Amino acid sequence: MEEKIKVSGADRLGTLPVEQLIRQFAVPSIVAMLVGALYNIVDQFFIGRSIGELGNAATNVAFPLTTSCVAISLLFGIGGASSFNLALGRGQKEDAVHYMGNAAVLLFSMGTLLCVVTQTFLVPMLRFFGSPDSVLGYAVTYTRITSLGFPFLIYSNGGAHLVRADGTPRYSMLCNLTGALINTVLDPLFIFGFGMGMAGAALATIIGQIAAAGMIFRYMLHCRTVTLEKHHLRIRAEYAVPVMSLGLSSFFNQIAMMIVQIVLNNSLTYYGARSVYGESVPLACAGIISKVAMLYFSVVIGLAQGLQPIAGYNYGAKKYERVKQVYFRTVRYALTISMLAFFLFQLFPHRIIAIFGDGSEEYFLFAVRYFRIFLFATFLNGIQPVTSTFFTAIGKPVKGIFLSLTRQILFLLPLIVIFPMFMGIDGIMYAGPIADLTAGAAAIGMIALEMRQITALERAEPCAHQSSTC
Repeated sequence: MEEKIKVSGADRLGTLPVEQLIRQFAVPSIVAMLVGALYNIVDQFFIGRSIGELGNAATNVAFPLTTSCVAISLLFGIGGASSFNLALGRGQKEDAVHYMGNAAVLLFSMGTLLCVVTQTFLVPMLRFFGSPDSVLGYAVTYTRITSLGFPFLIYSNGGAHLVRADGTPRYSMLCNLTGALINTVLDPLFIFGFGMGMAGAALATIIGQIAAAGMIFRYMLHCRTVTLEKHHLRIRAEYAVPVMSLGLSSFFNQIAMMIVQIVLNNSLTYYGARSVYGESVPLACAGIISKVAMLYFSVVIGLAQGLQPIAGYNYGAKKYERVKQVYFRTVRYALTISMLAFFLFQLFPHRIIAIFGDGSEEYFLFAVRYFRIFLFATFLNGIQPVTSTFFTAIGKPVKGIFLSLTRQILFLLPLIVIFPMFMGIDGIMYAGPIADLTAGAAAIGMIALEMRQITALERAEPCAHQSSTC
């Protein structure tokens, strides 16, 4: 039986049992991702109960901006965390601190820039995102307020990755939980108690995000394994460029999702208006279903993010057997979750959609069909995000970027444009599983080749690197 050794600092990533490390890092990552998804789910629930179908459609129209926030947080959060752990694994502690400091400053700065752009071009952006006239007023009210929280949302989400990389995953989880709890408590108070409607949901959201960002800032003043000082916060290309390079895979994955969401919204509105459902029913249903699916994806992406510091540190330290162990065990967990989600989505779609309020007969008819068809290949969806993050973690961002683009850009985007031309709105539904299956096949092929290369590196290393404690 493998002895559990007490190890301080980053060294434990290279010595503690892999299974133990996955639990320590993946569980807080999963909770953090679920909390991020719950921000949207909680708003969707209370908005659906108070305003109804048009309110649900409005949050779906605004959703691409939320996705863009996640993209920026992953660009500098995952990129900074990967650079930090790879540097620590190589014994370059001073460089590691610079990576963290540059990432933290870039997170808040880019959040502020996105806020300014959104406030300036809000109405044309929402129309571009697919908002019909009946939904635009609700979307403007909601987004005008939530965009003020973008700097804090991006800083707290991205900063959580830096905190986990520093070896304190539980604190990062606590930050996100605190923000979500505040949002959940304030949502019904503002929406129903104060009668603020969409504005109340938005205000509750940004208050929770500000609280989470404050906790991350407090941690940065007293990191666990390093000391962050003022000179580490000065943006320098030699640190900022590697951070962005390693974060591009996750960034492009989210940007791809945003692009697809925009095209999907416009397609749903256009083809919905030419069907029995009307223009707002498909938009509202798809918005709810995408957020429910996000709960599942949050678990898978959380698993992948938990893998990142472990795989990155051990690859930098040339402990290749541990690198393979963490990948395969993480994929096994991801596929198990994927199968559970598949059965849930296929067996109980009506019950899930009913949680978010009542609707017409056409509303539930479309929602059930969309759930079962669009998400049919969920059972395989655990492989692609884990594999994409793995490539980033081991310092191979080009492969990670390519794989992150397969499902959304290379496969799903063309299909949701082409299929409806021949099948109407049903074509949008069938595009989903075909894209999922092809992206899964691409991930399997790429990781098979990578594992052969890692095995070759392992054999080339001296036995000292592959001792029983490795």
